[in-house]
Amino acid sequence: MQSILKTIFPNFCLTCDAIVEESGALCGKCWQGTPFISGTICDTCGAPLPSGDEMEALHCDDCLLTARPWEQGRAAMLYSANARRLVLSMKHGDRPELARPAARWLYRAMKDITRPDAVLVPVPAHRSRLWARRYNQAALLAQEIARIGGMITKPEALIRHQNTPTQEGRTRDARFANLDGAIQPNPRLAQALAGRDVIIVDDVMTSGATLAATAEACRVAGAARISVAVLARVAKDA
Repeated sequence: MQSILKTIFPNFCLTCDAIVEESGALCGKCWQGTPFISGTICDTCGAPLPSGDEMEALHCDDCLLTARPWEQGRAAMLYSANARRLVLSMKHGDRPELARPAARWLYRAMKDITRPDAVLVPVPAHRSRLWARRYNQAALLAQEIARIGGMITKPEALIRHQNTPTQEGRTRDARFANLDGAIQPNPRLAQALAGRDVIIVDDVMTSGATLAATAEACRVAGAARISVAVLARVAKDA
């Protein structure tokens, strides 16, 4: 019966028309074209590093030069090639269903920094962007990760009360200035973060300005320990 159903309703690759065995999967060619991160990584942001002692906490140049208001970070893939297409499809292409397979990849990358009682907090979106897109891709990722890992997510613990202009094309300093004060604790719900381990979830990390603003808001809300997890990391060699 299953073989008949697969013949009538085949599963297609997430990014091309190739038929795959399971729903929500990539074909072999697209999998090879997706730069998943493995091996030695920066302990603060998850960016890949030259081979080294994987038992030692190492840090990339960006994280050595820029103070991060969080302890550890992980990323599932580099923001290039097929990974970039996946992120943009989920973010701007009206494909929220991509959050489920993306969350599996991200959970695998972040599992070593995940504590059982940690709270997942997605980077909040301004209400005007929610109206335009109909969903917050970071919140979808957090929701799916919570389902996979049996965790708690608090999508409304923070508020993005400023509809900041796009970060695209801005310098590093301008990116941080653009987010200054834009994200704050939700007065009604932020107490849920007090004394808790928090993992901030987002789709992409470039300079880290958005994650820093979110982490600062979590700190104001009383979070005890803050980590970050992103689907894709922009790297200099990406």
